[in-house]
Amino acid sequence: MLSCLMLLVACKEEKKETKVADEVAVVQSGWQAVESKDGSKPVARHEAAFVRVGDKFYLLGGRGIRPVSIYDTNTGSWSTGAEPPLEMHHFQPVVYQNKIYIIAALSGKYPGETPTEHIYIYDPANDQWSKGDKIPEERRRGSTGNVLHEGKIYVSCGIKNGHIGDHKNWLDRYDPSSGEWKVLADAPRPRDHFQAVLANGKIYAPAGRNTGINPDTPFGGTITEVDVYDIQNNTWDTLPNNILTSRAGNAAMLFNDEIWVVGGESPTIEKAHAEVEALDLNTYKWRTLPNLVQGRHGTGLVLFEDEIYIASGCGNRGGSPELDTMEKFALGE
Repeated sequence: MLSCLMLLVACKEEKKETKVADEVAVVQSGWQAVESKDGSKPVARHEAAFVRVGDKFYLLGGRGIRPVSIYDTNTGSWSTGAEPPLEMHHFQPVVYQNKIYIIAALSGKYPGETPTEHIYIYDPANDQWSKGDKIPEERRRGSTGNVLHEGKIYVSCGIKNGHIGDHKNWLDRYDPSSGEWKVLADAPRPRDHFQAVLANGKIYAPAGRNTGINPDTPFGGTITEVDVYDIQNNTWDTLPNNILTSRAGNAAMLFNDEIWVVGGESPTIEKAHAEVEALDLNTYKWRTLPNLVQGRHGTGLVLFEDEIYIASGCGNRGGSPELDTMEKFALGE
């Protein structure tokens, strides 16, 4: 009788533990693949841009002339938009008045790509490209970090001579309503192959590299320091804590008072980085988050309904293989 009672208690405890484990699994957050409902896929590309306007996601640019790929969150399907007027890659897009601005991109083939001379604008409502203002010749470069603040676009750092060199620590402000271009304070260090993030009136520049600084290591020269620009005071500072994983070609965004740095490439591994790390803007301390399903570089992040999406990019350092997949980070419930 006692043995039967003990067995019954053990079974109940086992069921309780299983239930707790199931509950833990439910609340865990992480990345998961996102498949379209009709089997459609985006155009594979890297060194490109991923951005949201309204309830649609847009993949733009990349090496070669690639048409825009459009993901409709209402239908869960991809469609193809217009081709850009020229090859544009290595740029961080900015959405202004529901149009996508491409500023300080590179064009041409590796390693001697040249900076674009004009700003280019994609209008999602009409699926049309247009040529915007001319960029001052003396401030042209590509692979910059770009953000929008109070109707003005801030263009930070970059590289002038493709993947060969001439790194810049420049910062400029462009007013799309007037066409005015203004030179601001230089950053503490040059960097390229990174994405800038706006938070609380400051511009954060994490990760990236000085491409070509070591000719024998084309993916070397990565930067661990995080530089911060105070817009109101026109001054730069450097944070006390460096990024945990040194890499470039990463995506970055603001989410829940943290700056997320996702994916990238470096000389340490052949595969693209899958690491995801977040900088707490209250403590300036880094934490590690779950890895991507597929490591990738040369793309961007989109926030939609409290979920973070990433699509396309490249699965290895360099240019191959280009990916046609999408995944998202969903918070646990």
